[in-house]
Amino acid sequence: MKLFVRSLLTFFAFLFLFGCAAKQMNRLPSFEAKQFDKNMYVSKVDNFLILLDASSSMGNNLVQGKKFDIAKALVHRMNETIPEMGQTAGLRSFGHSSKVSKNASELFYGMEKYSSCNLEADFDKIFEPGGKASLAEAFSGAATDLKELSGDMTAVILVTDGLHQPGDVLASVKELKALHGSSICFYPVLVGYAPTGEALLKKIAAIGECGSYSTADECGFYSTADELLTSAGMANFVEKVFRGKKVIAKVVPIKKDSDKDGVYDDEDQCPGTPLGAAVNSIGCWALDNVLFDFDKDVIKTEAYPLLNNVAGILEKNPGMRVELQGHCDNVGTPKYNMDLSMRRSRAIKKYLVGKGILKTRMTTKGFGFTNPIALNGTVAGRALNRRVEIHPIKP
Repeated sequence: MKLFVRSLLTFFAFLFLFGCAAKQMNRLPSFEAKQFDKNMYVSKVDNFLILLDASSSMGNNLVQGKKFDIAKALVHRMNETIPEMGQTAGLRSFGHSSKVSKNASELFYGMEKYSSCNLEADFDKIFEPGGKASLAEAFSGAATDLKELSGDMTAVILVTDGLHQPGDVLASVKELKALHGSSICFYPVLVGYAPTGEALLKKIAAIGECGSYSTADECGFYSTADELLTSAGMANFVEKVFRGKKVIAKVVPIKKDSDKDGVYDDEDQCPGTPLGAAVNSIGCWALDNVLFDFDKDVIKTEAYPLLNNVAGILEKNPGMRVELQGHCDNVGTPKYNMDLSMRRSRAIKKYLVGKGILKTRMTTKGFGFTNPIALNGTVAGRALNRRVEIHPIKP
């Protein structure tokens, strides 16, 4: 009977303590992460590393709950708020329980392209505080984490109570600063309140203040967990640390088509074609393979309307002189195709003379298969290469 009563009392005591702990955690302010429009802003931080203190002093209780639980809630809320904009990210814990890791300091996430989901999953592996604090060792590990990274700006975010720190912490921070210069900034966040911890963290923040940022873009500053646990406080922190200037949309120049042939000037290899001329994909006034049968220089009757259009354009531009350039595919010898291309250009000239165009306004030239506009390895490509181009001659 005594054993039963003792067990029952133990059970109720557990419920009481659990209820108190839950009640304490419920004292954290409600939170809703601000969503930043990634299309409107860029990240001024290329890399960031979160250092989480999980040492034994973080297991002590505050009004809101254990300092460790408050620190974890803060990192969770930070992770919900930081926009994913291609940054490289990492999360390192130090001073944690040996159940978490045998190493005094360990990189649990990263360094890799930031994913809030992946960081959250790895962050949950840090489940228990209890080891010795070693912030100096954490900064030494951070030096390795950040060693091979590129980019103009790196943010180191430290979440700690700042207590019981062995070694020369500031020397480790200064060493990291010396390695990266103005491209690294420190953002310590104090959990709980202790004058010695506050003093240490403010000194760490000050080490980064010689960065290249202007006053509006602070390089390193001190914060408290109480400030950042609120929706507005976290949004303000993330905005100051991560959000860059508004992206100014580039003005895309309007492409010009000066000769109004349907091909933009930057792609037009034959600028200045007369209005109404039929051009090919590169903007040249071209008469395609409907003019001749394969290996022939006799104009096909179905090509007459096309040539009549050419004659009409030349009549409307009486001062224009043109060069008729014949081209072939690569079937046959170079010598044969050079002659065939010349014969075809002369046939076009003869037809246009018959339509009243002065022969002195036209010259002829053959290129054989030296200037293809398509691949000769296909039937369609060879057909495009069998053509006559009409090039206005500049006075």
